[in-house]
Amino acid sequence: MATIVKSYEPTFWDKLYLPALMRGLIVTFRHFFRKNVTIQYPDQKHIPPEGYRGLHRLNKYPEGRIKCVACEMCSAACPADCIHIIPGPSPWDGGKERYPVRFDIDLLRCIFCGFCEMACPEEAIELTEIYDFSDYTRDDLVIDKEGLLEVYDLTKDQNYYTKKNLSKASSVNTSIDT
Repeated sequence: MATIVKSYEPTFWDKLYLPALMRGLIVTFRHFFRKNVTIQYPDQKHIPPEGYRGLHRLNKYPEGRIKCVACEMCSAACPADCIHIIPGPSPWDGGKERYPVRFDIDLLRCIFCGFCEMACPEEAIELTEIYDFSDYTRDDLVIDKEGLLEVYDLTKDQNYYTKKNLSKASSVNTSIDT
């Protein structure tokens, strides 16, 4: 059995459009007097909120060995299939028996979902707060094991966007410009 639905018939006030116009003006004036929150990007960096998922890193033990055991759980959990691991025997005595000989992440394919971080049983891979990475070629946006370990060295104190690190970055940028 069919149901009959009556169409909407606008009232007198709806036909005038004045109430809708007034509501729109109220919203506009409410935002008009707020302070601007524009950040001057190269000089000022936005500090991302807690839990932001940015550039990847490979964690290390305090003695300097990589935590990764090349179990390939992160690669299996990745929906974008951007993580490629080649396992090999561990070069260290008394440690884990496997070691990633090659560990690559294609940042152009990555959707930064964090599944790799959740799937890792050793807590070896982690997403950091770094958001400002770019390059001119596609090949340079494939980060390898050495690059992931460099990111660990930059972010091991969880304060990449502090004044200390930003002053280093600005001094590097000014030396490049001159």
